Amino acid sequence: MKRFHYNFLPDDNGAAAGGDSDASHAEDVTHSLADLIADFDLSPYLNDYLLEVWGILQSYPFIFALVLVALGYGLGRILKSLIHTLLDRIRKSTKSEIDYQIAHYLTSPVLQTTVAFALVLALATLEFPGAIERLLIKVCITALLLFWGRAWFRATKVILQALEADRDSFHLFQPRTIPLYEMGIKLLLLGLFIYLFFLVWGIDATAWVASAGIIGIAIGFASRDTLANLISGVSIVADAPYKIGDYIVLDTGERGVVSNLGIRSTRLITRDDVEVSIPNAVIGTAKIVNESGGPYVRHRIRVPVGVAYSSDIDLVIETLKKIAQENEYVVDEPAARVRIRGFGDSSIDLELLCWIKRPADRGLVLHNLNYRLIKRFREENIEIPFPQRDLHVRDMPAGTDTSSG
Repeated sequence: MKRFHYNFLPDDNGAAAGGDSDASHAEDVTHSLADLIADFDLSPYLNDYLLEVWGILQSYPFIFALVLVALGYGLGRILKSLIHTLLDRIRKSTKSEIDYQIAHYLTSPVLQTTVAFALVLALATLEFPGAIERLLIKVCITALLLFWGRAWFRATKVILQALEADRDSFHLFQPRTIPLYEMGIKLLLLGLFIYLFFLVWGIDATAWVASAGIIGIAIGFASRDTLANLISGVSIVADAPYKIGDYIVLDTGERGVVSNLGIRSTRLITRDDVEVSIPNAVIGTAKIVNESGGPYVRHRIRVPVGVAYSSDIDLVIETLKKIAQENEYVVDEPAARVRIRGFGDSSIDLELLCWIKRPADRGLVLHNLNYRLIKRFREENIEIPFPQRDLHVRDMPAGTDTSSG
C-alpha cells in the first residue's frame, strides 16, 4: 500500500490494486503541494482494525465518498458551533465586540476547511486517473485558499480599527496611518496567497517574478501619474500635514474638512457640502494651511469695525467684548479682545479678536457677530460713519455768476 486511498485488498499478484499505474502517473505530473497530498501514506497512522474497515468501505467508493463528505460537513459544523460558543463566552467576559469580530472572521472558514479535506479524501476513494485526481485536489485547495484569504482580508480591517481605538497604547496606529498599514498588510497577504497558489499548482515562481519585474517597469512608464499619486500618498501619511477631520485651505482656493485620506487622493467636504477629490500628487506640492493644526483646534477670527471720532471709545470696546461673550460659538478662554488699529479718514478703526470652537464655523460666527454689532451699536447710539469729504474752494474763476437762478 503506497498511498492512503489505495485499495487495501491485495490483487492476484499480491500488490495493492492500482499502485503501479498510479505510480507511473505520478512521474508525469508536475511536482506540487497537491502531489504531496495525493502521495501521502496514511497506513502507518491507522491500526489493523481501521485498515480493515477502510478496505471494506473502499469496495463501495461512491457511497464511501458521500460518507466522507457528510462526516467532514458534520465535523465542521460541530467545530464551528464549539468555537462560536467559546467566542460568546469570551465576549461576555471581556465585553469587547471588536475582539469577537476578529475571532469570528478568522474562524469562519473552519467549515469550508473540513469539507475541503473531506472532498480530498473522497476524491481518493473514487479512484480517478492520477492527473485528474491531482487537478481536482488543486481545485479544492485553491478554493480553500480563497476562503481563508477573504477571512484574513476582512479581519485585517477590524484588527486595525481595534489598534486605532487603543492608540494610547499603540502610538503607531493613528487615523492618518491606518490607510497605509491596511494597504501594506493586504499587499503582503495577497503576495502570500499568490505564493501558496503557485505552490499548490506546482508553478515555478522564479520565472513569474522575473516577468513581473519587466512588466512592472513597462507599467511604471505607462502610469507615471498613478505612481506619483501613490508615492505622494505615502509621503502625506508619513509627514502628516493634516489628518481626517482637519479643516484645510489650499493655495488653489479649495477649503474644507478632510473626509478621507487615501493612497491615491485626498477628499474634502466643502462648506457647500460638496465632496472634492484632489490627487495626492497635486496636494503634495501645494501650500496647505491647516486651520485645525497646532496645539488647539480652536480658530481666531477678526471683525474689523470703524466708529465715529465723537464716539465714547471705552463704551465701544466694552460693547464689542460683550457681543463676543454672548455668542455661543465663541470660547471663553482665551477671552475676546479689542484692538485699535489706526485712525482713518472718517473713523477710528478697531478690530474685535475672538476664538471660535471650529474653523468650519467661521462664516456663521462672522454673520452673527456683525448682526449683533449693528443692533447693539444702534441701541447704544454708536455711529458707524460713512466716508465724508470736505470740499474747499480757494477762489472762483473770473466771470462766474454765483447768484441763484
